[in-house]
Amino acid sequence: MRRLSAPAALRRGAAGLAAAGLLTVTGLAAVPAHAADPDPVFTLSGPSDVGLHAYPASGKPKKAVADFEVTNPSKDEEKGSYDGEYTLTFDLSGLAGVADVRFDPEGGGSSECKITGTLGVCHDYGIWPGINDVARLEITPAKGSKVGASGTIKVTGRAEGATFTSHSTKVEVGGVDLVMKPLNLKQEIKPGEAQPARLTFANTGTSAAPAVLVTLIHSHGIEIPERYSNCEYTRHDDGFFGAAYSKTVCVLDGPFEPGAVYELTEPFTLKAAKHAFYEDFVYRVTENSPSALRAERGGAAFTRGTGAPLTLKKQSAAPRGADLNPWDNQQEQGFRAKNTADFAAYGTSVAKAAAGETVKATIGFRNNGPAWVAYLRSGEDIGTVDVKVPQGATVTRKPKSCHAVTTSGDWREKQLGAPRYFCNVPAMVLENEDFALPFEMKIEKVVKQATGSVTVRNWFEGEPALHFDPSMRNNTAKIVLNGKDDTGSTSGSGSTTSSGGSTSGSGGSTGGSTGGSSSGSASGTGGGASGGSADSGSTSGSGSGSGGLASTGTTAMMAGGVAAAALAIGTALYVKTRRRPAQR
Repeated sequence: MRRLSAPAALRRGAAGLAAAGLLTVTGLAAVPAHAADPDPVFTLSGPSDVGLHAYPASGKPKKAVADFEVTNPSKDEEKGSYDGEYTLTFDLSGLAGVADVRFDPEGGGSSECKITGTLGVCHDYGIWPGINDVARLEITPAKGSKVGASGTIKVTGRAEGATFTSHSTKVEVGGVDLVMKPLNLKQEIKPGEAQPARLTFANTGTSAAPAVLVTLIHSHGIEIPERYSNCEYTRHDDGFFGAAYSKTVCVLDGPFEPGAVYELTEPFTLKAAKHAFYEDFVYRVTENSPSALRAERGGAAFTRGTGAPLTLKKQSAAPRGADLNPWDNQQEQGFRAKNTADFAAYGTSVAKAAAGETVKATIGFRNNGPAWVAYLRSGEDIGTVDVKVPQGATVTRKPKSCHAVTTSGDWREKQLGAPRYFCNVPAMVLENEDFALPFEMKIEKVVKQATGSVTVRNWFEGEPALHFDPSMRNNTAKIVLNGKDDTGSTSGSGSTTSSGGSTSGSGGSTGGSTGGSSSGSASGTGGGASGGSADSGSTSGSGSGSGGLASTGTTAMMAGGVAAAALAIGTALYVKTRRRPAQR
C-alpha cells in the first residue's frame, strides 16, 4: 500500500480545495482522531461532492476523478500499523442513470478493485499510521443524463478486529466551475520591491456560485499590507512546505454567474521583505460553504481586517473551453530575490578539563542575514554542520540531528564515540536565527591545545560553498580543549571559554563580516532552528547561542530542552557522493 507523505498531504489539502473544472471538491470528510484501542477505528474519506460535465452531443464524455483514503489514527509509526486484510465496498446503485464509474488501475494505492453490477469491491492488506491511499474512481456522466441529476457513492469497510467509519460522496451533473487566471508577475525581484497582483477568475460552469473564497498563501519573505474588512489573516511559523508563511482568506458574496469573468477592483500588493530570498505565492478561488471555510481556516486563529471591503468587478463573458483543467482553481508563483545570507559558525574553548570529566559543549552557527533561507519546493536540507571532535575527547551525547561518521566522512554504525559528525541543516533557517548543537564530550586523555572544528557548509564536502553565502571566511570555528589560556579566541569563531563548570565570554560573537553577537536562546527570532535534543533519551542543553562549554564532571543529562521542530525535514545522513541542485 502506498502511504501519503506529509508534503503530499499538504499539497493534497491545498489541491482539494482548489479543484476546478466541474470536478468540484467542496471538502474532505472530517478525519477524527481516535485513541489507541485494541480494536482500532479507521476513517474512510474522499471528496464530499464531485461535479461532472454534461454528456456531450458528440465525442467522448469528460471524466472526473475521486480519490479515497483510509486513515489509521495511531501515532506509533513502528507498532501502530494494522497488519490484517481488509475489504472496502463502494455502493454505486445511487448513480444509476446519473454517472458511470470505473476504478483507475494506475491510481489510489495497491488495492485490488473490481466492479460487479452496482458494487465495487477493493481488497488490500495492511494500514499504516496516517493517511493511506486506497482507490481512485473515474466518473463520467451517463448517456442521457440531464444537468442537475445527482446520486451518491457510499463507501464502507470491514476487517477482523477493526471498524471503519463510512463515507458518502455526492455526484452531480453540472455545477460551478471556478477558474483562477494566472498572474503575469516578475519572478526576479529585489528586497523592498513591490508589484501589484490583480486577481481574476471565471465561472466556466453551468450554474452560479452564491459566494466564493479567495485565498492567498505567501512565504515568509513576501508581505501583503492590505487589510480588507471581509478578509481574515493569520501567520504560521511552519507547516506549509515546511516553511513560515502567511495566509489570507476573503469572503466575497455573489452570485457569480456562469460564463462571466470577475476581477478585483483593487490589486493586492506583493512586497519583497528585506529578508526575501526564495519565495512562493499561492492564490486560489473556491465556492464558499461552511465546510470550505472551516477547511481554509484549518483550526488556526485569524484576525479580521479593519479597512474597506475587498470588491470585484464583472468583466466580459468567459470563453467556454472544451478542455478544462481540473486543478485550475489555484495558481502558484515562485520568486527569487537578489539577496544573501551569512551563515557564521561558532565553536567553543575550555581552559581546564581533567581526564575522566564530561563537558557540555554548545556549538553551531548563526544566520546573520539579511536573508532567510528556505527550500520551499524541494523541502530538502540546506546543508550540513560538520563537527570534528578534538583529540582525547569522546562524544557521549549528541543532538538527534547529528550522525556519526568516520574521520574520512563515511557512514559509521556506532553513533557515540565517533571522531566526526554530520548535523543536518533543515529546509528552513530564518534570518537572525541561531542553530545550536548541544554535545557532551568525555575527556579520555588530556591533550594540551586539543583542537577540533565546526563548519557549516554545503552537504557535499567536495563543494563546501553555500551558494547564498558570499564568503566562507566565518563558516568554520574551533573547538579547543585545554587551551593555553582562557581567552577563547579561535580565529574569528566567537567561541567562549569556560573552566571549572562556569561559562564565560561575550555570548558567542559570530565574527565574520557582521560581527554580530549570537547570545540568547537557540530559538533566535521566529522560533529558532535548534539542532535537536540529545540522543540516548537525554534532553539537550539550553540551546544557548553562546557557544559555551561547561565542565560537568559527570555524564548527567543536559538540563533544559531546545526546540527540534525545525528539524523535522532534515534527518537523513548526508552521503558524500550524493548531489543536489544549487537552485531551489
